[in-house]
Amino acid sequence: MSRVRVLVGTRKGAFILTADGKRQKWDISGPHFAGWELYHMKGSPVNPNRLYASQSSSWFGQIIQRSDDGGKTWATPGGGIETTPEGMPEGESNKFAYDGIPGTHQWYDGTQHPWEFKRVWHLEPSLSDPETVYAGVEDAALFRSTDGGTSWQELSGLRKHNTGPKWQPGAGGMCLHTILLDPVNPDRIFTAISAAGAFRSDDRGETWRPINRGLHSQYIPDPNAEVGHCVHRIAMHASRPNTLFMQKHWDVMRSDDAGDSWHEVSDNLPSDFGFPIDVHAHEPETIYVVPIKSDSEHFPPDGKLRVYRSRTGGNEWEALTKGLPQRDCYVNVLRDAMAVDSLDGCGVYFGTTGGQLYGSADAGNTWTAIVRDLPAVLSVEAQTLP
Repeated sequence: MSRVRVLVGTRKGAFILTADGKRQKWDISGPHFAGWELYHMKGSPVNPNRLYASQSSSWFGQIIQRSDDGGKTWATPGGGIETTPEGMPEGESNKFAYDGIPGTHQWYDGTQHPWEFKRVWHLEPSLSDPETVYAGVEDAALFRSTDGGTSWQELSGLRKHNTGPKWQPGAGGMCLHTILLDPVNPDRIFTAISAAGAFRSDDRGETWRPINRGLHSQYIPDPNAEVGHCVHRIAMHASRPNTLFMQKHWDVMRSDDAGDSWHEVSDNLPSDFGFPIDVHAHEPETIYVVPIKSDSEHFPPDGKLRVYRSRTGGNEWEALTKGLPQRDCYVNVLRDAMAVDSLDGCGVYFGTTGGQLYGSADAGNTWTAIVRDLPAVLSVEAQTLP
């Protein structure tokens, strides 16, 4: 019987949960890297025991960790990472090598601010090579390692885009938080940046173009603005990589042409503000979101924690509540804190800022609190194991 491994990154360490295919009894390992922020962990699709983790501290800086045994042991590839007083990494190992791009980006008040390196928000292992992994960082840069995380090279065409000076930080910083690799076209990469928008490369990251046509943002005077949109998350189903789903800072959106154009599919949601969005493993038209009240009140509408599911690719939504608290619940679910497995029935998982990890073994029909009282959950990833 297949097994499931769920990787949970929190404000104070990482936790690894495993279960058999029934997903009823879970073993919990952790905290790994206790006291550190773990913004993201993810396993290689090629070698599921190859895990990458982003270990971060406002005092000690940024470290990439790697495990080759499913999280039982960890090591920093090649050694450690050091940062200069200006925030740019240096050193001979685990090195993030910038391409020396001059210039600045713009703060909300119009003043200019130089590019910085603060943390790694998202790690995306290659679909074909366990030694290759991508990293999305703050400030808004994309890196690639081809040696298992020992050294990193910036794909600088993204930050060199002529719209770069117009990018602005979202409330969480100017983070490149989403990386999607096209399983059909290996030359195609999608990214999303808060607050700049979504971008696509069709040449393995050498050049990029904004893909924000159809997005409308309340605080941007130009309704057809090429960049400046606060995209919270994008998702795809592997069988239909030209169809993208987006949770934006207000609005749930859909594209059927690889991001060339978008249209809204929020319809009957109680709020179209939220952070995560994901797609059922076996049903490419079934999608999940977790609405919260507003951009200033980051908690579920009416204090009821509800996952909403659409089986029609948007517009028609149903509330999934069985097993979730339906009164006095004021947690949030962050952008990287939802995942699905690929077992029959499709397991769905999400973590909250209150430290709960909820799981469903029946595509969201019923929910169970797998574990409670973790530190605030930053990310959740699910692996289906042989």
